[in-house]
Amino acid sequence: MSRDANKAEAANKPAAHAAPAPSRLRVWFAHHLHSVVFSLGRALRKPWATVLTVAVMALALALPLGLSIALDNLKLFAGSVQQSRDINLFLKPEVDGAAAQDVAASLRSRADVAGVVLRTPDEGLAELRQSAGLGEAIDALGENPLPTLLIVTPVGDQDMALARSLQALPQADLVQHDALWRQRLDAWLGFGARLVQVLSLLLGLGAVLVVGNTVRLDIQARREEIGVLQLLGASDGFIRRPFIYLGAWYGLAAGALALALIGACGMALRPPLAALTGSYGSAFTLHGLDALHSGLVVLGTVILGWLGAWLVTGHFLRQTRPTDT
Repeated sequence: MSRDANKAEAANKPAAHAAPAPSRLRVWFAHHLHSVVFSLGRALRKPWATVLTVAVMALALALPLGLSIALDNLKLFAGSVQQSRDINLFLKPEVDGAAAQDVAASLRSRADVAGVVLRTPDEGLAELRQSAGLGEAIDALGENPLPTLLIVTPVGDQDMALARSLQALPQADLVQHDALWRQRLDAWLGFGARLVQVLSLLLGLGAVLVVGNTVRLDIQARREEIGVLQLLGASDGFIRRPFIYLGAWYGLAAGALALALIGACGMALRPPLAALTGSYGSAFTLHGLDALHSGLVVLGTVILGWLGAWLVTGHFLRQTRPTDT
């Protein structure tokens, strides 16, 4: 076989060691990874601007977050709503222990009663002696003046009707149920929850605007580069991707800083709060965010940063997209 024939045969054979063309998925993943690293690099190359943006976002996010945590701790400190709904039924002095047990059993069988706790006069006197420090005065009384107490927990919102029916019992001497206090507490807690929601919405919008303005400045600095990419036919998603990841980086840093600020405030408030509650004989401690809720906060701030960058870049690309003439 001649040398020319061998060359022709070799040319007709497919290249055994030719590198396969990269798949679309691999190219897409590689560009995302490049955008993540590139956007982080641009943020680190402007440390002061990045720190200011992250600090403003963190302060805006820490305010409603701190109010929400304070509201949750207020609920715990003031007592749960379930406890405030309990009805105290004081039985008449002539009702003995067996009769009180019968009354408690009949109440437990009612559909509008979730539970009944019976407290005998001796138990009430022992609790009063321990909590109030009135041992000598109690000993001077001679006999126990306290009646039998039934603590009745209603089902749902039937406490008012239940209190009226308990008052009608022949064994009932006094029904104590501070419904007005519970209603006021519920109203204040509801107002606080709505205030947190409004502030979260307003300050979250402020965080989006802060990210959007920062990304807008970065877009203006790269305006010519973006124009060249558009003329070469780059898609909006391709151009937008690094800026979106830049906004996500801002959101991630702001969320972490906001949690750090909340944690620092909690550490500063715990000692004086412990001293205050200890003076009232309470073992209440300040509760913060657990790992799950902290992760959700960071995820939310990342979404806010992503949203701010996406809105700004979308608006810019719509204005600068080349049109056919």
